[in-house]
Amino acid sequence: MTTAQTPTLHRRQLLKGAAAGAAASCFPLLSLAAAPIRMRVSSSAPPERFGAHYLWYKPFEEQLKQLLGDRIVLEYFPNGQLGKEADVVQQVKTGSVDMMLTGLSIWSTVVPEVGMLDYGYLFDSYAHAAAALDGGVSAALEQMLLQRTGVSVLGWGFQVGSRSVYTKVPKDTLASLKGTKLRVLPTKGLIDTFDAMGATPTPIPINEVYTAVQTGVVDGFEHDPGTVLAYKWSEVSRQCLLTRHMYSTMCAFIGKRGLAKIPADLRPAFMQAAKAATVSAREQAAATEDEAMTELKKKGIVFTEMNPAERTAISEKIAKTLHPEFIAKYPATQALFDQIAAARKA
Repeated sequence: MTTAQTPTLHRRQLLKGAAAGAAASCFPLLSLAAAPIRMRVSSSAPPERFGAHYLWYKPFEEQLKQLLGDRIVLEYFPNGQLGKEADVVQQVKTGSVDMMLTGLSIWSTVVPEVGMLDYGYLFDSYAHAAAALDGGVSAALEQMLLQRTGVSVLGWGFQVGSRSVYTKVPKDTLASLKGTKLRVLPTKGLIDTFDAMGATPTPIPINEVYTAVQTGVVDGFEHDPGTVLAYKWSEVSRQCLLTRHMYSTMCAFIGKRGLAKIPADLRPAFMQAAKAATVSAREQAAATEDEAMTELKKKGIVFTEMNPAERTAISEKIAKTLHPEFIAKYPATQALFDQIAAARKA
């Protein structure tokens, strides 16, 4: 009897064990479905289609949704909700914020070499910038950033148009900028550039620009037309001298801990989404520049072209005086300046 019952009992035990094992194996899947990976993404800019940050973020979000469904959920914090950019940089490094959309300049305090991109007239166009950056310059700077901070670059987008000078009163020549107080990014490259142009560069946080111009703390600012629209700066500034002194980038950064949150099997799709977002953002930035300028004209902005001879003169002055000084401090950038010059001739 005992011998005859043993197979039945054994079979029942196996079935019960298998059922329990199957149920247990389902729980992680149910848990995973119920608890997607959440990524906190910071931006200092408004979630507005003329803003370079949103031009990268929106297609990234859409691509990620298409590829992974709800496996990874982005929590977007625009308008500097998570603090000033300098503070968010630290949060990305420590992992309390996973991703950050901003210019490369903010990282120059820890990786001073990236500040080379802040010098005026470094690029002639976004086509020139793309050729140089994609040809090796961006990879070299990314490696420096990763080694010193643990932060990676997911993509290099572009601002919506070249940066120019916006003021309350007309400025029609480079000489007319002499003594003009202009808000600039707090970076050595831009400060030195506007010193060379004869203006008085005044570093102010981006979210304080509107009030600073309105109250006369500064006479104007420099930026791209998309950003001017996104921040509504056309309400306090009606004149623009098209200096086109900078074709600047907008990058997507992810911290070491943020990247570690993404399982190995999801990373290829995550990186694919970032690559697609970069391509889309660049295309949209180029297509949106003319539209942004048209909108600014409708809002009363008067655009004045800078004399080509003045542009050539100041470009040569910066290259001959400021670049060598920077290279002397950071020799690794010599090869990168050379690559940028070679891309101009290509």
